[in-house]
Amino acid sequence: MPKTFTVDKDYQDSRFDRWFKNKVINIPHSLIEKLIRQNKVKVNKKKIKSSHRLQIGDLIEIYDISKLKPVDKKEKIKYLPKKKEIGTYDDYVIEDNENFIVINKPTGIPVQSGTKSFKNIIDILKNSKYFENSKPFVVHRLDKDTSGVLIIAKNRKYAQLFTSLFRIRKIHKTYLAIVYGKVDKSIRVMKDDLVYYENNRKIFQKAVSNLKIIKSNEGYSYLELNPITGRKHQLRRQLLKIGCPIIGDDKYFLNDRKRIKIKNLMLHAYKIKFMINNIQYNFKAKYNYLFEDFLKKNI
Repeated sequence: MPKTFTVDKDYQDSRFDRWFKNKVINIPHSLIEKLIRQNKVKVNKKKIKSSHRLQIGDLIEIYDISKLKPVDKKEKIKYLPKKKEIGTYDDYVIEDNENFIVINKPTGIPVQSGTKSFKNIIDILKNSKYFENSKPFVVHRLDKDTSGVLIIAKNRKYAQLFTSLFRIRKIHKTYLAIVYGKVDKSIRVMKDDLVYYENNRKIFQKAVSNLKIIKSNEGYSYLELNPITGRKHQLRRQLLKIGCPIIGDDKYFLNDRKRIKIKNLMLHAYKIKFMINNIQYNFKAKYNYLFEDFLKKNI
């Protein structure tokens, strides 16, 4: 007989694999995939993918998992900010309401803590006045070295709402970037099959981004970018592919910052817009002085 579960409101629109790890047993993603392939998992009597989005009331049946052993979770490092540091984030707040906050994320700090990271946005904000009666929910991410507009939900309802809007591409993001070289004027859209590795398997994911040249010379180009898909490091990898890497990108253009003596990745999340309950939201974040200084001196 299978073990049966009913999805509650806390997991509305959550991925099946996330629900499984939290509610059943924390095992590697590869084992969850194996259970699905072996027909040991059914949702509403149907076979599903690990990325399947659950709905309230879904009936989940799981067969023969008695021999599975959970893996130990690596403990995340908690960062306890000082009051002075918390106070500095007042300058970064663009919007604050009962359901979400929008900030201009500074460069050089990750959104969340991890096994290797310490100082992070979430641990700072959850100790601030903005989350006195709530807790922060991450609904999207910016890389550690990317600055700009970042949304953080204040309750599960809005966290799920934003997650859904991102998934169906109803949230539109605009980035600004300074890259090496003179970008070909004929390039308006970048379309690529980017290679990623998941559980030792090579997978391809389609990546699409719109590109507009704001200004350029023989040495550099100043670009406006609109990612249509949301792949990991999408813009950084696509720009490298057309021969115009982002200035300061040490991950894909090794030792660039050391070579040109710069501290900043020249990629900034400039604008984000979306609609909720027929209300249009449009938030902009000013780029930092390092970005501005490089722009003035070189383009």
